[in-house]
Amino acid sequence: MKLKHVLWVVLVILLMDQASKIYIKTHFMYNEEVNVMGSWFRLHFIENEGMAFGMKFGERYGKLFLTLFRLVAVIWGVFFIQKTLIKGKYHNGLIFCSALILAGALGNLIDSVFYAKIFTESPYHHGPLAKMVPWGQGYGELFHGRVVDMLYFPLVNGTFPSWFPIWGGQPFEFFRPVFNIADASISGGVIAIFVFQKILLRKPEDLNASEVDPISEPSSATENEVAESQ
Repeated sequence: MKLKHVLWVVLVILLMDQASKIYIKTHFMYNEEVNVMGSWFRLHFIENEGMAFGMKFGERYGKLFLTLFRLVAVIWGVFFIQKTLIKGKYHNGLIFCSALILAGALGNLIDSVFYAKIFTESPYHHGPLAKMVPWGQGYGELFHGRVVDMLYFPLVNGTFPSWFPIWGGQPFEFFRPVFNIADASISGGVIAIFVFQKILLRKPEDLNASEVDPISEPSSATENEVAESQ
């Protein structure tokens, strides 16, 4: 897999991610929800200050640290894919999964760095919808943008049995977190690497060894035996 293929993967994920976020940000009020496929797939607009799936990390300085960490991680990821995985001739599947992770990190990084500068605040119940504005007229400061989330899959709803520890008798929902395409890209890449690690994490020399033609080896051995017998 070449660098241009990685860039195409990143570009496609990035376009899908940003297009969905910009649409939701400018067409939905905060906390607005629309059923897409029955009750199990909904568009639910929220914004989060921190990590994937709505998790938070500190307040003002925690947000700044997280954004800078994402920036460093994205820069490092580009060099790692190019210098280590591609040049090292690692498995194409590993390179593809790494491209998914890179694309997702870059997608959320764009929100964190720029959105506070180019979007107005989203209303909760009524009022004008958020819109894209000239640089600096947005709702906050550079590196302090909120990540837009909208994908919500409450597949199972029920109540924990009374005997269940801690949460007995309380309602539960799976899957509760609201996320975006960037989060899904990161999670998909990480899960695929974990599930298929025996294949994807093999060393390049092991991959090369497995490509040896098994038919050619017996023929060479036979030739040696014939030479010895003479």
